[in-house]
Amino acid sequence: MSQKISVEIIKELRSKTGAGMMDCKKALQASKGQIDIAIENLRKKGLATAEKKSARIATEGVVQSYIHAGYRIGVIVELNCETDFVARQVEFNNLAKNIAMQLAACQSVNYISLDDIPNEIVISEKNVESAKEDLLNKSEEVKAKIIDARIKKRLKEMSLMDQSFIKTPEISIEELVKQHISLLGENIIIRRFERFILGEGLKRRSDNFTQEVSKMIYNN
Repeated sequence: MSQKISVEIIKELRSKTGAGMMDCKKALQASKGQIDIAIENLRKKGLATAEKKSARIATEGVVQSYIHAGYRIGVIVELNCETDFVARQVEFNNLAKNIAMQLAACQSVNYISLDDIPNEIVISEKNVESAKEDLLNKSEEVKAKIIDARIKKRLKEMSLMDQSFIKTPEISIEELVKQHISLLGENIIIRRFERFILGEGLKRRSDNFTQEVSKMIYNN
């Protein structure tokens, strides 16, 4: 006889994982109502399902934007799926909004995944780390291990997929996407993004009004 699971705890599990109602119910029954175990099992199942679907071509989707409070930071992100049907789903559009919000919050992120980081960036970071004074008296073996650990940490700071999701820090953006792949039954890909910061790249004028007037007088 299966354990009776309340609707409230099923809804709570669905809210935390994005899994379907029946999957949540089965997971809770299997874990005897222990929600933490149910969450872990659903995540494992979702990741396994997502891996099988990750090779599918995704050419549909949405272009979503997020403007941060104060209108000084904006993000546009393209999120792809396999069909227009999934592209219209609330869950898919919410995912796109959350990713755009994440990108606005994480301004050190410039690449979608570690694989997207150019080799010249990796070499540059290694050169910076190798020149740090705290490594001068270390043996070559210890020095190499420290540099490797620091480089991995630094590159993850640049990778969107390796960021902790700002709304649920227990999971990464990669896990968040895979949960939605499992939930919606299609491959989902973050294709590209652009971040806009007010005034970025502009050379601010240093001349004041008095200097400007003086120039005009002497030039005439």
